[in-house]
Amino acid sequence: MKRAGFTTVWLPVALLLPQLMIIAIFFYWPAGWALQSSFYLQDPFGFGSTFVGVENYTDLANNGEYMRIAWFTVVYSALVTFFSLSIALLLAVKADNVIRGAKSYRTLLMWVYAIAPPVAGFLGILFFDQRNGPLTVFFQTFGWDFKLGVNYNSTATAMVMVAVWKQIPVNFIFFLSGLQSIPRAVREAAMIDNRSATGRFWQVTFPLLAPTAFFLLIINITYALFDTFGILDTLMKGEPGNNPMTLVYKVYLDGFRGNDLGGSSAQSVILMVLVLLLTVFQFRLIERRIHYT
Repeated sequence: MKRAGFTTVWLPVALLLPQLMIIAIFFYWPAGWALQSSFYLQDPFGFGSTFVGVENYTDLANNGEYMRIAWFTVVYSALVTFFSLSIALLLAVKADNVIRGAKSYRTLLMWVYAIAPPVAGFLGILFFDQRNGPLTVFFQTFGWDFKLGVNYNSTATAMVMVAVWKQIPVNFIFFLSGLQSIPRAVREAAMIDNRSATGRFWQVTFPLLAPTAFFLLIINITYALFDTFGILDTLMKGEPGNNPMTLVYKVYLDGFRGNDLGGSSAQSVILMVLVLLLTVFQFRLIERRIHYT
């Protein structure tokens, strides 16, 4: 079979150059600047800097508050990823079986994705209002005095719920597309071999969705770590106090509000390395169990 190719090396270089420039300007240059700044004690007013080596990193390792925030980030990301994927998969399976009104059903679920994170956080404030928020009243019926921005567990619960609600639509669309791409012949053969709908799903359908699920797993972890910043900032109303926060929000507080540029840069480098290691782990170990057909 004849393979298509370029007659000159300059054409592919010219086609790749704009994207490479964007990556270099918006990723490599800021990452390099953050790595360099992490070894310095920066003057907040820009009058100079002092080289301190790895002191910023050792301070973080010995900081109990930072370790507590890191542990909350792990739990928060795991909960957001799990519930976003599981609920979206359930809705996609149900939507795949809808015969009438399928387009309207999908459209209504997708509307949430068009909402910006700060707007989603503002809606969360309305739902969790201490006086007349519907979800606050709902929790009070079970004896839970829900206080957003005051109680640690209440604020953490609101963060997870709003973040999950915001991410479900995009997961839903990908799962639904994956379900509808499964050939009808495969489904009919599975119905003959296994009468149980649950058994057919886990033995036939879900393995065929594994590539989509793996892709969404990476996307959702990244979303929980970084893209929920607007939700968290809005829910806490810019006054974190003793409320829970993620590592990304900690970088913002120390760098832009605490003027600790060196410490903030060290935190961003640690977060970047952790995300890189997590991505490598996912592709090296988890992807080996996934078969693309």
